Amino acid sequence: MQVRDEARAEHYLAHLNYYRLAAYWLPYEADHDSHTFRPGTQFETVLDHYLFDRELRLLLLDAIERVEVSLRGHFAYQMGHRHGPHALMQTSLFTDSSRWNYRSGLAGLLKDVQSNREVFIEHFRSRYDEPLPPVWAVVEIMSFGQLSKWLKHLAHSDDRNAIARPYGLDERILTSFCHHLNVVRNHCAHHARVWNRELTVKFTLPRNPEPLGDSLVKFRDETAQRKLYNTVTMLAYVLDVISRHHHFRERLAALIERYAIDPGSMGFPDGWLQCPVWRSRLS
Repeated sequence: MQVRDEARAEHYLAHLNYYRLAAYWLPYEADHDSHTFRPGTQFETVLDHYLFDRELRLLLLDAIERVEVSLRGHFAYQMGHRHGPHALMQTSLFTDSSRWNYRSGLAGLLKDVQSNREVFIEHFRSRYDEPLPPVWAVVEIMSFGQLSKWLKHLAHSDDRNAIARPYGLDERILTSFCHHLNVVRNHCAHHARVWNRELTVKFTLPRNPEPLGDSLVKFRDETAQRKLYNTVTMLAYVLDVISRHHHFRERLAALIERYAIDPGSMGFPDGWLQCPVWRSRLS
């Protein structure tokens, strides 16, 4: 590996775990066992991929936060409006699965309420005898993972569709995407590499071209489906719904250009900028 600026390389190696940075030069190795690199590989190129990945994670966290806050609001409104302020206490509204059951989910929320120090939760505990605050308060102390599970395990598709309708998505698509997005968020929050990662959890893709046109990578390439392209494409679409003046597209395109990243490593198809979801705001 060629190093143009040894002092800069030493600085970054001193402050980054060697094995963390090694994940970014793996694609440039000619032989992993001997750590032999392909001719012309430069340390600065590897470092650029690391810096790109760091900024990409921050961009994703910003976008996912907006989706999470919006989803909390729609979940609380629909459940409160349709079933009352204590909808989460109604066993009949939820169903169990092999990985989640209503009793453990409710027990987790009750425990969180008792230990939470948010002013509005402490106010509730001091004023009321109910074990659980109204749904519009409880959603504000749920993690994204909890929210995703409560949404997924709603017993009635009418409730799920009421929550999904403002996004122009079928409830199956929304619940699947939220689960997927929580996995991506956890990678970002724990500073894990996302740039060229093959994600273990895919989300259900819309069968019809609307509302995403032909922007998603569908059944042509299994590996590409597990890369980041579909994630950011769906994010761009949902952000159009909830945040009309967002700059997610522009920031992502500028980031790829600034670090000269090959978008194919993230599953981006050739001509991705001409796909409907991307062309609508970048043109």
